[in-house]
Amino acid sequence: MNLSVKILISLVLSVIVGLIAGAEGLPFIKWWIAPIGTMFINLIKMVIVPVVFTSLVVGMTSLGDLKKLGRIGIKTILIYLCTTAIAILIGFAVAGVGHPGIGLEMAAGEAVKVKEAPSIMQVLVAMIPTNPVASMAKADILPIIIFALFVGVGILQVGGKKAQILIDWFDAAAEVSYKIINIVMSLAPIGVFCLLLPVVAANGPKVLLPLLSVIACMAIGSAIHAVGIYSTMAQVWGGHSPVKFFKGMTEAMLIAFTTCSSAATLPINMKNCQEKLGCSRDVSSFVLPLGATINMDGTAIYMGICSLFIANVYGIDLTAGQMGMIVMTGTLASIGTAGVPGAGLIMLSMVLLSVGLPMEGLALVAGIDRILDMFRTTVNITGDAAVTCVINETEKGR
Repeated sequence: MNLSVKILISLVLSVIVGLIAGAEGLPFIKWWIAPIGTMFINLIKMVIVPVVFTSLVVGMTSLGDLKKLGRIGIKTILIYLCTTAIAILIGFAVAGVGHPGIGLEMAAGEAVKVKEAPSIMQVLVAMIPTNPVASMAKADILPIIIFALFVGVGILQVGGKKAQILIDWFDAAAEVSYKIINIVMSLAPIGVFCLLLPVVAANGPKVLLPLLSVIACMAIGSAIHAVGIYSTMAQVWGGHSPVKFFKGMTEAMLIAFTTCSSAATLPINMKNCQEKLGCSRDVSSFVLPLGATINMDGTAIYMGICSLFIANVYGIDLTAGQMGMIVMTGTLASIGTAGVPGAGLIMLSMVLLSVGLPMEGLALVAGIDRILDMFRTTVNITGDAAVTCVINETEKGR
């Protein structure tokens, strides 16, 4: 039995046990089961920085050409922005058919406090690390990427025997990191069970049924985007059939669904892209970390659905102009909230403000945000891999 099947069985078991245990069993689950899930997450997070940093340096030095790096970077960012805009439109389409929120009433005075999103200039400034070691300690991916790029350029500038010593060292360190990932992934079935069980027990049918239409729309929108957009990209421009693509992504998708963290899934995603989808290390080590921070297609679907959901709850009809504003704001916000915890709610709050929808509507969405986050994170990391396949294919022979 391969690892993907074991993880899937573990996921199903956690749902069954969680529904049986319910709220009555939640104290026991939180005290004895949930900490094991946290330990599994910590094991994954333990290897994020070593994998990203060493892989990027190795990728940079193997490229050996700054023009190639610039070409890959521009293509990657443009594709991410285009798929984000498409994702919002899919969210609108699904919500337009499903009409989530019709018949629900929002209690007056409820609101959710959301951190203010940084401006694009603040994000650009924060990308440059004043202390790379501190950035690594906090696992700030964008500053780590920038520092790794400078280290790679520096090694290329040095050249010769000294450069080769460093290249060999980083290559060996990257290989060790991949072996650690293999060890951690062998514990994935246990980790998935312990992570998902508390979520199911806490969010039983009584909590979820009133908002089932939103969850259903999110699940359908995510499936449409993954199958319709990503598998098409992988087949037409990435050289992989949909079956091969999704088969290669199964482990990463299940981990993303459980952890709700693109960063935590990054090491597994890199492993899958290189070993199962045949992507080169230099491409995947650059495109995937960048995607983990700025690619938010799942969050874009979430914004389209939730904005219409909140409009329906308050009996507001969105105009074509307002929908256009949501698409534009959401696409740009995907960069402005890069690497920010709780980015989904931050982006949604920005969208609501841009079109004048009641901010109080965030309270309803926040209640099921953990469930919705499972779908949007899975979409996000799948998109990262699809773009990696496309960029890898377009760079062959160059």
